[in-house]
Amino acid sequence: MLSALFRKNRATTTDAPEGLPVLDAEDATDTTDTTDAAAWAAGRRGELRELVAERGAVTVRGLGLRTPADVESVLRQVAGHPLAEHEAFAARDRHADGVYSSSAWPPSQPMCMHHELSYALECPGLMLFACLEPPVEGGATALADATAVLRALPADLVDRFAREGWLLTRAYNEGIGATLAQSFGTDDRGEVEAYCRAHAIDWSWQPDGSLRTWQHRHAVVRHPVSGRPCWFNQIAFLNEWTMASEVREFLIDEYGPDGLPFNTRYGNGDPVPPDVVEQINKTYETHTVRRAWLRGDLMLVDNIRTAHSREAYQGPRNVVVAMADPVRPGLPGPRVGSEAA
Repeated sequence: MLSALFRKNRATTTDAPEGLPVLDAEDATDTTDTTDAAAWAAGRRGELRELVAERGAVTVRGLGLRTPADVESVLRQVAGHPLAEHEAFAARDRHADGVYSSSAWPPSQPMCMHHELSYALECPGLMLFACLEPPVEGGATALADATAVLRALPADLVDRFAREGWLLTRAYNEGIGATLAQSFGTDDRGEVEAYCRAHAIDWSWQPDGSLRTWQHRHAVVRHPVSGRPCWFNQIAFLNEWTMASEVREFLIDEYGPDGLPFNTRYGNGDPVPPDVVEQINKTYETHTVRRAWLRGDLMLVDNIRTAHSREAYQGPRNVVVAMADPVRPGLPGPRVGSEAA
C-alpha cells in the first residue's frame, strides 16, 4: 500500500502495460517555464521516492525537460547527494554535479543489462535518466528487477557467484575504452595507484606503460533499505562473450586475450564460459520491461534493485544520466590468485 502522502493531491498515476508506474505531470506543470519542473519534483519528492522504493523505478511524463540544467535542478530536489562518476568504462561528458551524457557506445550495439558502477566500491543508489531528444527508432532504456532475475537464474550458477563473487579485469590501452583520465580523473601514476589502494583494486603497469587492473566484488547483495537479495553485477555485460564476435576478434588480435578493455571472471579467476553469459542475458531478457522515450521524459531508478540497459537505435538520441545517493554494497572475502603491483 502506498502511503496517505502519495494518495493525497498527487499527479495522475498509471501503470504502463509493462507494469511499471508512470506519473503524468502535464496538468501540474507549465512547460513554458522550466523552473516549474524542479518545483514539481520538490513538491512530490516523497511520492517519487516511495514509488521507486516500492516498484524499483518510475517514469514521469510532461515535465518539459529540455537541457542538462533542467535535469540538475530536478536531481537536487529528489536526491540527497549527487555522485561524481569514477572508474567509467566508456567516455561520457560531464554536464553538472552528478549529471552526465550517456556513455559513448555505438548506436548499432545494445548495452546489456547492468547496474551502474556495480564494480566500484561506491555506486549510486539512485539513477535519473532524462530524454532531451528521443531517437527515431529504438534506444529504450529498458529495466529488469534484480530480485526476480536472481530467483530465475539456475541455483548452481547463483551459488557459485554468491560464494566466490566476481572479478572484473581491465586494460587501459590507447584508442579503446575509457582513458586513465576518464576513468580515474588523472593520468598521474601516483594518484592512480593511490585511488586503487583506497578502492580495493589490484593493478600492474605494463612494459609499454599501460595499466591493467583487477577488482573483486560481490555478485549478490542485499538491498540497503529493504534487505532483499539482488543479483547486482556486470558479469554478463562486461564479459568478452557479450561483445560482437568481430569486435572481440579484432581486440584479441590487436591487444591479446589479456588486453581486452574489460572482461569478467569467476571470483577465483576462472573464465566465465559463453553458455553462462548467455544464460544470464536470456534471464534478463525474460524479465525486461521497456518503454519508448518521449521528449522531456524523466525516469528514476533504484540502482541496486533494478538493472538497466540501452537498446540499439537509429537517429539522434540525447538521454542524460544523473547519479546520486552513494552506497557501498560491500566486498567479498579474499580471492585466489590475485597479485598487486
